[in-house]
Amino acid sequence: MSDIQLVAEANLPTEFGLFRIVGFKSPSTEKEHVALVMGNITNGVPVLARIHSECLTGDTLHSLKCDCGFQLQTALKQISREKRGVLIYHREEGRGIGLINKIRAYALQDQGMDTIEANLALGFDADERDFSICADIFNLLGIREVRLLTNNPQKIETMKNAGINVVERVPLNVGENPHNSKYLNTKAEKMGHFIVYND
Repeated sequence: MSDIQLVAEANLPTEFGLFRIVGFKSPSTEKEHVALVMGNITNGVPVLARIHSECLTGDTLHSLKCDCGFQLQTALKQISREKRGVLIYHREEGRGIGLINKIRAYALQDQGMDTIEANLALGFDADERDFSICADIFNLLGIREVRLLTNNPQKIETMKNAGINVVERVPLNVGENPHNSKYLNTKAEKMGHFIVYND
């Protein structure tokens, strides 16, 4: 059971519009997460939502080795278009293995491994993230029903098991390029992600 707590909030003007940024912290792990909230999310209508795991290389440094940065930008644009929604920025870099280990995994991928093989070779599970924290954040925000922007079936299953009703999965297939084709294939074939390639 997570001990996540809402600890701070403020307005955050962005290129996608005005959000409220809400900060959460787990006293037991010292991990901090944020949610970007736009509009009235507690009026009983299912909320367009994205659980976005931290990816410094993709989100900030514009890496083409993944689709993370593209997904972040697209999700914020879709929330902005609807003028209502929430994006949880889940601080679990590198599927939970941390930034330095992710760079080590990149080095193994440069030698031919896929993302899962690299994580396993470093002594980690294929995915170390705990999405139940995000369900706790939805609860603290007063959200019970979501239209979840995701290709990841594990996020959907975790939300449902935690009592968050996923009324719709909204696909998020963006950012395909020659540098991440193996990465996307691995997510689809080994992790069951709902990946649809653009022709």
